[in-house]
Amino acid sequence: MKRDILKYPDPRLRRKAEPVSSVDEGVRELIRDMFETMYAEKGVGLAATQVGEPVRVVVLDVSPVVEDVEPFALVNPEIVSAEGSEEGEEGCLSVPDYTAPVKRAARVTVRALDEEGQEVEINAEGFLARALQHEIDHLDGILFVDRLSPVKKSIFRRKYAKIARSGVGS
Repeated sequence: MKRDILKYPDPRLRRKAEPVSSVDEGVRELIRDMFETMYAEKGVGLAATQVGEPVRVVVLDVSPVVEDVEPFALVNPEIVSAEGSEEGEEGCLSVPDYTAPVKRAARVTVRALDEEGQEVEINAEGFLARALQHEIDHLDGILFVDRLSPVKKSIFRRKYAKIARSGVGS
C-alpha cells in the first residue's frame, strides 16, 4: 500500500527512530509499503520515518545509478566505519523540488538486519555510500539540508518559507 510521505518542515521528520525488536510480518509489510511508495514517487531510497513510522527501517534501490545492486531493505542499520570525503548533489522525497551539494564520507560499512532478520554487512562507496548515509540520517532525525553550509541553509529556508506562504507543493 502506497503511503503518504511526510514533507519538510513536518516535526515527525525530526524524531529519532526506535530500533526494531524483531523482524516480523508487520516489519515486512512496512518494507513492502515503503518500496511501493518509493517507486511511486520515483525515489532511490526511503526511511520509515518519512512515512510516519518512527522505526529504524530503510529501503533502497540505487539500480538506476549503480549497476549490479539489487533493491534491498535494512532493519536497524548502523554505520560502523566511514572514510574519505566527497561532495555530491542530493535531493529528498521529503524536501521536494530542492537539491544541493552535500559532503559525505566516500566509503562506509553498514551493519544491519535484512528482511529475514539475518545480519548483513555492506561495504559501499560512491552513490550507494551516499544513499545509505542519507537514509540513516533520516532515522536520526537529520535531513540533508541540515548538512548544508550556513549560506546555503539560509537560501533553502527562504525558498521553503516562500513555498509555504504560496501553498505550492501542498
